[in-house]
Amino acid sequence: MLCAQLAFELAALSASVAWADEDLPAQTALEADGARVGEVVVRGHPVFDPEDPRENRFLYRLANRLHVPTRESAVRAQLLFRPGDPFDPRKIEETERNLRSLRFLREPQIRPTRYHDGIVDIEIQSHDVWTMSPGFSFGRSGGTNHTNLEFEDSNFLGLGKFVRAGLGNDVDRTSATFEWRDPNVLGSHWRSGLRFADSTDGGGFELGLARPFYSLDTRWSAGASVLQDESVEKRYSLGEIVDGYQRDQREANVFAGWSSGFRGGRVHRWIAGVRYDSARFTPSPLVTTPQVLPEDRVLSYPYVRYESIRDGYATAQNHDQIGRTEDLDFGTRYSAEIGWSSPSFGANRSAAVFQAEASRGLRLEGEQHLFFGTSLAGRLESGQPRDAVLKAHTRYFWRTSEDTLFYAGIQAEAGHALDADHELLLGGDSGLRGYPLRYQAGNARAILTLEERLYTDWAPFNLFRVGGAVFVDVGRTWGPSAVDVPNLGLLKDIGIGLRLGNTRSALANVIHVDIAVPLDQGTSSKGFQFLIETKRSF
Repeated sequence: MLCAQLAFELAALSASVAWADEDLPAQTALEADGARVGEVVVRGHPVFDPEDPRENRFLYRLANRLHVPTRESAVRAQLLFRPGDPFDPRKIEETERNLRSLRFLREPQIRPTRYHDGIVDIEIQSHDVWTMSPGFSFGRSGGTNHTNLEFEDSNFLGLGKFVRAGLGNDVDRTSATFEWRDPNVLGSHWRSGLRFADSTDGGGFELGLARPFYSLDTRWSAGASVLQDESVEKRYSLGEIVDGYQRDQREANVFAGWSSGFRGGRVHRWIAGVRYDSARFTPSPLVTTPQVLPEDRVLSYPYVRYESIRDGYATAQNHDQIGRTEDLDFGTRYSAEIGWSSPSFGANRSAAVFQAEASRGLRLEGEQHLFFGTSLAGRLESGQPRDAVLKAHTRYFWRTSEDTLFYAGIQAEAGHALDADHELLLGGDSGLRGYPLRYQAGNARAILTLEERLYTDWAPFNLFRVGGAVFVDVGRTWGPSAVDVPNLGLLKDIGIGLRLGNTRSALANVIHVDIAVPLDQGTSSKGFQFLIETKRSF
């Protein structure tokens, strides 16, 4: 019996290898032939490859043994196809994008392995990354440090769930937090999340359950969320705290959405819901009370939202990441939302609440890419716009050599009749890396970033891919600010940075280590700024 079982497994393995070597028709040809999905096999791989001599060492083998492998169910929950479905190359590509968005997987690949009798068998290859982070972390930006002592795992027990518990300290507060996120509740496309925080200046919680539009062809969505947060908001002038206030924020949202699906390369969606948004302000004993507190704001309104998406994704490497496959969206997206807030619904004012967004990506000649977008949000009260903010951004990429890329980005924002708790800030924590955080304030701001990026194949210990950047930041604010910050005009800095692309861990995609020097001698910024940050991009 044992020999028969062994022979059967060897035969299956041999057949599997034969399928992999078979000259399969192109995916578009399979779709045209009316092929259907057959067997779907998920093959997971450990964090470190024991077949690679560089990784077949004691510490790497120990890490593999300590790591809980991703369970097959966590991968299958993200699939947009099932056995018996018509074979659709677009759904294969979209599923790969969805899997790449998961922090606990590295370079997932989906490919047909066999075509027989109108049936396509499919194999999914995925590589785990190290997801558990018990211990201490440190960062620095805008002249201030932030530290965390925490336990975090983005693939808890191999189930694809995110859990975090810990203590953190930054410029605003010391907090104890607990957070849980589930991207596939009970193996479904429903997502849930909860967060609790207890801080030196308040605390709060957030709960949510939603079934989003998880694919371009998803026909409906629904969800609900609630948030309560108390915190002390500090206001700054030239990087120094001037005054502040206690803010009590409460939000709730219930929505449902409908779509006709993916048709003619475009998706149209309609969402309707009810939203409650309350912000109340009181003095705080922790900071100097401003002469005039922000006005309490309670908005309660039904709303309707329209979204349009044209599929235009492409893959690239060494763009915003180092050595990872990236998904670039060259499609067109736009959306618009309108709601009516009234005392009849529990609000403290009557107002039309609106927001709109649009974005587009372009491929240019000579390996150049251009992405731009704009948004507008605010309220209309008594026929006048209030707390209205118009934003625009443009990102330009030019591949100057095999290992280098030039990047230019500009962001601009302009506000009108802003609420007193909504200022537009500029400093070390918002792109002007050579200056303290929250250094300038006003009702408009703009910042230009120029970078020459270097990507290398150097991977110390097969843990990080090393890169670097030389950069210039130029920015300024306009208009009045709530605490009358002296406007210093155009500010500039120059700097150099080390980039570590994190290839075997879910903690962050890119670690930034930057030194930036301000170029304006007449300002109160002294010397240089040293920054250590973890970001999702270069």
